[in-house]
Amino acid sequence: MAENDAMPTLPKKCGPYISSVTSRGMNLVIRGIVLFFIGVFLALVLNLLQIQRNVTLFPPDVITSIFSSAWWVPPCCGTASAVIGLLYPCMDRHLGEPHKFKREWSSVMRCVAVFVGINHASAKVDFANNIQLSLTLAALSIGLWWTFDRSRSGFGLGVGIAFLATLVSQFLVYNGVYQYTSPDFLYVRSWLPCIFFAGGITMGNIGRQLAMVPLHRRSDRTELK
Repeated sequence: MAENDAMPTLPKKCGPYISSVTSRGMNLVIRGIVLFFIGVFLALVLNLLQIQRNVTLFPPDVITSIFSSAWWVPPCCGTASAVIGLLYPCMDRHLGEPHKFKREWSSVMRCVAVFVGINHASAKVDFANNIQLSLTLAALSIGLWWTFDRSRSGFGLGVGIAFLATLVSQFLVYNGVYQYTSPDFLYVRSWLPCIFFAGGITMGNIGRQLAMVPLHRRSDRTELK
């Protein structure tokens, strides 16, 4: 019994931690690369779904990839995902409100699944009109934030991302880069901000989890202070 009491308690492993990389610059680069490729993958899958349902239409001369999507869509979504995923933990530290709600990979994977489901509903489910669809997706998006985030910074960043991304989409459609079928919110669909909001929350949760610091490193930093 005495030998067992004397043995040091090892920190419980909860998953891979990129923060184990000692260099802060290298840490940011690795997280950014991981977020970029996650964003590229989600863009290919979700954009393919939208094109198959004729929700999004690209001119024939820009459709060059095997996924029937414009070549610039995946890199742009990957870059946006990297920025969002790095911005969320940065804002948490800046505001002094570390995000502690459901910090495990299983919760992050469920959040991704719900986001894919919301995007799937926007393309597959037939509603009576766009207003009904927009209200339904808005409720689902807010429900995603409430279930997997619940932070004021997360909600604020999600709204800001939705607003900015919608403006960019309006600009691109106005200049003929691509178009939406049956636009009802200027040049785009009215439910698009809901998708952007849910996507921002999802990538923010992934970014927060990648930035998570293992318990033994937290204790070391506390002792140094």
